[in-house]
Amino acid sequence: QVQLVESGGGLVQAGGSLRLSCAASESIFNFYAMGWYRQAPGEQRELVAFITTGGTTLYADSAKGRFTISRDTAKNTVYLRMNSLKPEDTADYYCNAERAGLAYWGQGTQVTVSS
Repeated sequence: QVQLVESGGGLVQAGGSLRLSCAASESIFNFYAMGWYRQAPGEQRELVAFITTGGTTLYADSAKGRFTISRDTAKNTVYLRMNSLKPEDTADYYCNAERAGLAYWGQGTQVTVSS
């Protein structure tokens, strides 16, 4: 069974930075893509960024220029570096992995940005 374990969330002031980590229980090359989604209270879950097996990345407009998704294949870990954080970035952040039409999710890590 695929396990995705997120870490790195927390409370940060506006303008600060955080790095989220998502450790997979198997090789990240087993997935077509891995990414990060977020869900704010009362809102739908939305894509933040993803990276494909080939290394192609895609970012939501809200993340462009501030967030960077990367991976360490030796550690089976995907990261999300978030800079210049804003209060509107406050949400639960979820790691996602996809293959063969199936999506796997982590348990989420909370990010709170204070103004």
